[in-house]
Amino acid sequence: MDLTGKVALVTGAGSGIGQAIAEAFAQAGAAVVVHDLKPGAQAIADALGGRFVAADLADQAAVRQLATASLATYGQIDILVNNAGFQHIAPVDEFPEQTWNTMLQVLLTAPFQLIKYLLPGMKQRGWGRIINVASVHGLVASPYKSAYITAKHGLLGLTKTVALEVGTAGVTVNALCPAYVRTPLVEHQIADQARTRGIPEAEVIERVMLEPAAIKRLIEPTEVANLALFLASDQASVITGASYTIDLGWTAR
Repeated sequence: MDLTGKVALVTGAGSGIGQAIAEAFAQAGAAVVVHDLKPGAQAIADALGGRFVAADLADQAAVRQLATASLATYGQIDILVNNAGFQHIAPVDEFPEQTWNTMLQVLLTAPFQLIKYLLPGMKQRGWGRIINVASVHGLVASPYKSAYITAKHGLLGLTKTVALEVGTAGVTVNALCPAYVRTPLVEHQIADQARTRGIPEAEVIERVMLEPAAIKRLIEPTEVANLALFLASDQASVITGASYTIDLGWTAR
């Protein structure tokens, strides 16, 4: 896959899936804007020869500033990967309302904002790729993740809608729906799941994360990045509005 001459913005690229996607794009020749909330992502951007932009996606004004700064860095954004996110695990009747609102902002409204701000340039150039990192939980539900699952279902709807709007403009819009990936986010969930469900941490991966799966292992970030790289390439120019499951067979049931 050759992305020479393209510029990508990857949100949440300071670790996990986002970092793997940023690395894959850079190796394919793209210039990469590495976004994260934590300044430690500067080292990742430096290693890739890219640029680091910090922004709190929970702040709508900061999302606009992220788009503006990214465009100013290279003059254009050809590929947008909406990957940043976090989780909070609790029964719905105990779920903090402010946390719910923040999660929907970060996981759904911020992707909408970035698409809104960056899409005009893609349309003007007649080429663009938008890749939304959703989740298998954009397709199915599990207990105790009401805000996360609501946002990810909404992200798939946003993906399809924008795809229909820009299909004649040379811009494709697709979503990735992975099951549990070996990332710091998932590692942090283990303790939360154990506490909420009242089971030992050692049982969380086997009884919760992998129980519905046919392939009994966690997904590696590079495996998600490989699909993102394909969708960003010219080889995927006729693929749009799709939600790609990378779910170890979870939704085959």
